[in-house]
Amino acid sequence: MDETYLRSLIAGFEDGSWPVAEFHHMQHLAVAVHYLTEDPVPMDTLRDRIRRYNVSQGGENTEDRGYHETITRFWLEIVRAYIAALPAGLTPVDVTRRVVEEFAPKRDLFRDYYDFDVLKSREARAVWIPPNQSPGVTSIFPTPSA
Repeated sequence: MDETYLRSLIAGFEDGSWPVAEFHHMQHLAVAVHYLTEDPVPMDTLRDRIRRYNVSQGGENTEDRGYHETITRFWLEIVRAYIAALPAGLTPVDVTRRVVEEFAPKRDLFRDYYDFDVLKSREARAVWIPPNQSPGVTSIFPTPSA
C-alpha cells in the first residue's frame, strides 16, 4: 500500500469507480483513515459517500440493506482512537499501513461490542447505537447526541 494506491482508492471510492469486488475490509479501513485525517466532519462525509458508493455499484440503501450507521461509526471511532495513540509525525501512508496491519485481521471486532440482535436491527442501521457489550471499552465511543 503506497501513496499512489491510496489516491486511486479514494478517487475510485468518491467517484464510484472502485470495483465493489475489490472493496474489502482493508479498503474500508484505508478510507476511514483518509477521512479521519483529511476531513473536519468525517462521519458526515462518510455517511454520504458510502451511500453514494453503494448506489454507484448497483446496491441500495434501505432499512434492511446497504449503509449501516452503527457499524460505520463503530469503525470510525475505533480507528480514530487508534490513530490518536500513534506517534506524531507519521505520514498518511504510514498511518494507513499501521491501521490496516492492526485491524484488517479483526474484521469482526464489532461482534465483541454488540449483541447480534442489535446489529441486525433496523434501528442500528439507521442511527448510532453505542456498544452494549464489553464493559469498560465503550469510553472510546462518544455519547450519542439527543
